[in-house]
Amino acid sequence: MLVEKNCSLQPYNTFGIMARAETLVRLRSAADVAELSSVPLLANAPLFVLGGGSNVVLTGDVRGVVLKVEIPGRRLVAETKDAWIVEVGAGESWHDIVAWTLDQGWCGLENLALIPGTVGAAPVQNIGAYGVELQDRFDSLDAIELATGKPFTLNAAQCGFGYRDSVFKHAAAAPAGQGDAILGMGLAGRAVITQVRLRLPKAWKPELGYLDLARRAAELGAVQPTAQQIFDWVCAIRRAKLPDPAVIGNAGSFFKNPTVTPEQCADIIARDPKIVHYPLADGRIKLAAGWLIDACGWKGKTVGQAAVYEKQALVLVNRGHGESSVTGGEVMTLAKAIQTSVYERFGIRLEPEPVVV
Repeated sequence: MLVEKNCSLQPYNTFGIMARAETLVRLRSAADVAELSSVPLLANAPLFVLGGGSNVVLTGDVRGVVLKVEIPGRRLVAETKDAWIVEVGAGESWHDIVAWTLDQGWCGLENLALIPGTVGAAPVQNIGAYGVELQDRFDSLDAIELATGKPFTLNAAQCGFGYRDSVFKHAAAAPAGQGDAILGMGLAGRAVITQVRLRLPKAWKPELGYLDLARRAAELGAVQPTAQQIFDWVCAIRRAKLPDPAVIGNAGSFFKNPTVTPEQCADIIARDPKIVHYPLADGRIKLAAGWLIDACGWKGKTVGQAAVYEKQALVLVNRGHGESSVTGGEVMTLAKAIQTSVYERFGIRLEPEPVVV
């Protein structure tokens, strides 16, 4: 592992927020993670796990230790009659892995193209887009308990996946260091994911449930599009709507799409017939948070150097650069004003997606 003191975190968060880490530790292997509990400098310090920095808002300097996960690796570890099982290091770029699996002829991740961040962060957030979530392609993961350095493995059920949710986002229900008792419990701040295994189906079929993809297929007359076509469409759609973090700092979709009952949805439709909504398998209705924000007139509005992206109201962006970059305080002030506005008009509380530190 590599330990750095008083390190700038601006290059390591896609919002480009200026902040510093008291201590930054680069983890390049599972052995590095296991060693943390035996290093006196690190053993008793507060720990914050940082992957690709694409889902975080830093509201100030980070005291304690920032763990930057950089574990590499990608390989086919098993093949069944139904699926290919691919193991990937937690530090790998998620989008690069989507492209790589397609190059190998293993379909299933194409709808998740261009989602920023690392593979290790994907289960934490249960990332999803265009009708597919990570849990739909997940097999298992390896992680290490920080308090003890002990490795453990979780399957999908033990990860407790939900909409943009998992066991890694919830606080512990019992003390650390209890071996197998850690399974299925709140793991926020207690463990670091080292490898993720993905199950990619051999009996693949295109997922075209989202309107943007259905429209593209209809325009091109593609009755049975290939996975590569869907990958290309998703990339084109996302690039047209969403800013590239390398050009304009952002953390992707800033708010979760809220869900409501059919009765609540009918009430909103009666007032706003054009609201974008999607029925879910459990009978509830998912509303498009970006539409709600846009309907409240937020596109292009700013607070300091924080702004609502003019092409997609769901995205907050950094209008500053370098030393005049946006602050986490400006981002959160803008976010809270949007939440208040949406609640006052629609009676719906929007929940941020990024982790606020």
